[in-house]
Amino acid sequence: MEYRHLGQSGLRVSSLTLGTMTFGGVGKMASVGETDLAGAKRQVDMATERGVNFFDTANMYSEGRSEEILGEVLADRRESVLVASKVRFPMGDGPNDEGLSRHHILRQCEASLRRLRTDWLDLYLMHQWDGSTPLEETLATMDQLVRDGKIRYYGVSNWSAWHVMKALQVCERHDFIKPICQQIHYTAQARDAEYELMPAAVDQGLGTMVWSPLAGGLLSGKYRRDQRHLDGTRFSQGWTEPPIHDEDRLFDLIDVLVEVADGHGVSAAQVALAWTLTRPGVSTAVIGARKDEQLKDNLASAELTLGPDEIAAIEKVSRPALLYPYWHQHNTASSRLGHADRVLHAAYLDD
Repeated sequence: MEYRHLGQSGLRVSSLTLGTMTFGGVGKMASVGETDLAGAKRQVDMATERGVNFFDTANMYSEGRSEEILGEVLADRRESVLVASKVRFPMGDGPNDEGLSRHHILRQCEASLRRLRTDWLDLYLMHQWDGSTPLEETLATMDQLVRDGKIRYYGVSNWSAWHVMKALQVCERHDFIKPICQQIHYTAQARDAEYELMPAAVDQGLGTMVWSPLAGGLLSGKYRRDQRHLDGTRFSQGWTEPPIHDEDRLFDLIDVLVEVADGHGVSAAQVALAWTLTRPGVSTAVIGARKDEQLKDNLASAELTLGPDEIAAIEKVSRPALLYPYWHQHNTASSRLGHADRVLHAAYLDD
């Protein structure tokens, strides 16, 4: 297992993080997974045996049950692992039971600490943007939590690049401790983050945690061109996250993933994960699984090394079209691009 710095912090995290959205199976999360305490212990043991030191949860996963299960499983090894949780989504029916207000953040941080049986969170993520709360209020609260020792670091999740840049500017102006990372969706199938989020993170020294790096199983190799309309599959039920804009393009990518996988004698899922870990700025990929055998397979991706030609083949078949102003920059200003610019532009220049 490789360990990477999370942004410019001194914190080193495993290149694979175990996500716990499947823990609990309460409420809406039952459709994601129903891993009970015994199953969670098996999965955590599997992950730590392969070198995983980072575990990701959220207060709203299974209405808090995911945190409770993770806290119980990690109780005897808390000092040797890193735990991330999140705040923002509703945790009740009241008008102040959601968002990134000081009121909600402080209450939910204490609740997460109780459920996780810990005195601190290693990382606390603001779980989506809150345009109804002054950013100064939100960031002052996160700064306070770090200084009080309740959290060690904090970051953002699913924010726009302008949200991130505004937050960094507010921190600079008020001398607040800054966020160290972003958690985003980013795969070979969904490379939208390369337009703004990834260049901004590289430029500002933020780490990037990738959630759903297999696109909810879309890139596992299970779905092939001739199986797209099989009953009982997510294709037959309508796939919305991530959205599929071009099925033929998707299956072209899956064909390449399977071809590369066959050459290594591994699964397409391992290839998709390994490719994501080669991308500039990626600190860790958050993996989760309903079944132990899926997790075992995903964990093996940490040991898979793709060749330059294989990386390039996956990049080329999945390369997005340049949007404005990027096609104009490519055509007229590519002689003076910076390091962060090349996160997006490099493939187009080198092709």
